[in-house]
Amino acid sequence: MSVDKRRALITGASSGIGKATALVFAEAGIDVALVSRSPEKLAVVAQAALSKGVVAKAYPLDLAEVSHVEAKIRAIAADFGGIDILVNNAGMGYTNILSATPLADWQRVMDLNLTSVFQCIMGILPGMREQGTGTIVNVASVAGKVSFPNWGAYCASKAALISLSHTLAAEERAHGIRVTALCPGSVNTELWDTDTVDANFDRSAMLTPLIVAQSIIYTALLPAQAVVDELTLMPNAGAF
Repeated sequence: MSVDKRRALITGASSGIGKATALVFAEAGIDVALVSRSPEKLAVVAQAALSKGVVAKAYPLDLAEVSHVEAKIRAIAADFGGIDILVNNAGMGYTNILSATPLADWQRVMDLNLTSVFQCIMGILPGMREQGTGTIVNVASVAGKVSFPNWGAYCASKAALISLSHTLAAEERAHGIRVTALCPGSVNTELWDTDTVDANFDRSAMLTPLIVAQSIIYTALLPAQAVVDELTLMPNAGAF
């Protein structure tokens, strides 16, 4: 599989699904702008992508600082020469019963999982409209479709992201822009090792980041007259 002159911006690109997507895209000949908080990890991914013969640049950025995201993403797009594919993958996991969830924690989850995605889109959308084409893939979660106890803030953020995706798709279809809400089940990533997640699952039964990345590139490289509005990708073991 190969394409000519496609440029993608991937958030959360330093590990997990984002890293796998960056490398799968690079393998397909797609230039990649890599966004994440960690300069060191980003540099490693960028080097791996460069070794596949594409243009790859690392852009360290903390998407939790939502008031700065739109302008910085717009600047990244300008520096990179435009963006054809936007993969909004950055996000955080969070577990707590709703009655014990502090407002500051709730807002932190919403800022990163929802508002930062909105701001990334706002930074890229004008350029896509100008060129009359573009694909946006928002990595949501099956938790946006099924409610899990102790995951209230996370479920709410992902449900809102799915709704944002569908609304954006309806609004931007006339401008040649496709939007996909990707809803994976459990994926074996570093999310499970973070201090905001308390869960003990069999990670060997989960999806791998590569499987999710393969679904993302399939969606992104469909012919222009087709779109995957929403894709639910589950491990054979089911939801857990």
